[in-house]
Amino acid sequence: MKLELIATATFGLEAPVKREIEALGYKILKSEDGKITFQGDERALVRANLWLRCADRVQIKMAEFKALEFEDLFQQVKAIPWEEWIPPDGKFIVNGSSVKSKLSSVPACQSVAEKAIVERLKETYGMDYFEKTGALYDIKIALLKDRVTVTLDTTGPGLHKRGYRQNAVIAPIKETLAAAMIQLSFWRKGRILVDTCCGSGTIPIEAAMIARNIAPGLNRSFVSEDWEAIPEKLWKEERKKAFEAMDWDAELEIYAYDIDKRAIAAAKENAAEAGVDEDITFILGDGGKLKSQGKEGGIIITNPPYGQRIGDQDSMDKLYEDFSAFLKANPTWSMFAITPDKTAEQKIFGRPADRRRKLYNGRMEVCYYQYHGKKPEVKADGDKDR
Repeated sequence: MKLELIATATFGLEAPVKREIEALGYKILKSEDGKITFQGDERALVRANLWLRCADRVQIKMAEFKALEFEDLFQQVKAIPWEEWIPPDGKFIVNGSSVKSKLSSVPACQSVAEKAIVERLKETYGMDYFEKTGALYDIKIALLKDRVTVTLDTTGPGLHKRGYRQNAVIAPIKETLAAAMIQLSFWRKGRILVDTCCGSGTIPIEAAMIARNIAPGLNRSFVSEDWEAIPEKLWKEERKKAFEAMDWDAELEIYAYDIDKRAIAAAKENAAEAGVDEDITFILGDGGKLKSQGKEGGIIITNPPYGQRIGDQDSMDKLYEDFSAFLKANPTWSMFAITPDKTAEQKIFGRPADRRRKLYNGRMEVCYYQYHGKKPEVKADGDKDR
């Protein structure tokens, strides 16, 4: 079955999501703020849920149309072949949103859409009452400037719910954002990676999973696994392929620092749950006192503490001073840091970042500051010991 699928994303992460979809082999139809529309089929739906690291969820685009009156909304929603997805016992719910549209009452739009779906299913199944005891079908009616987009969620709990984070510290970074930070950096397996403020370990764990090619959704379930319309064998086949695709041969050098022993303990447990505990060296200590040990070309990717996560500005300023001193002493190292502090550029490096990107950590606007180190000099064979 040919499908239009939508991968939703936090604002600012559209580019890495788009690249992930293309890497899976699917054609991008449209890229907009917060969502990437692509073409696929039932297998694409399964693969996208298993493999997308930076997206929030995967939806089926059921229809798109203009609606100025409730009758328009009713008839267009009723025209959708819901019976192709929802069986007689399907538990369907309708959520909605309306922005700058004539049909501005969200509860009214939800009610009209639900009535339309019920009427369609009544005519199809010859039933007057639906018990809704079966699998869940979460339908979204989104109105924007009188355009209605109708989607069916295939994910359930958001894709950031990998399943490995059993323990968390205050204000942990989302797994999807951590994965995006890594993919937007210079880091690749074979290079040193350091998280100076690891918290519950999300950044180093996501890095290890990327390096090992571990599908982020491999150890969790999805709402569409219970759907009759998606053959169970597709999930089994794609999970088997994902297991076979893992890379256990690559040598990784990933270090994770934190001054809080509870954070280190939580991070270790989470890494073990993700299956990458042997790939990460966890260090109880001040990441600001990091030493390069004479190694060049390292990458620092970190979410330094701020706001409620640290408690006082002096401690944060001291951490930035340490970062700045380290980068000046180690010009081949690169640093990628996310923070809402708009004065961080001068504090970290004394100059503007080589690149910056506005992102969101939950509902908080942050900036992803990128400082690019110099490329390490390639030594001739005779210079190895110099």
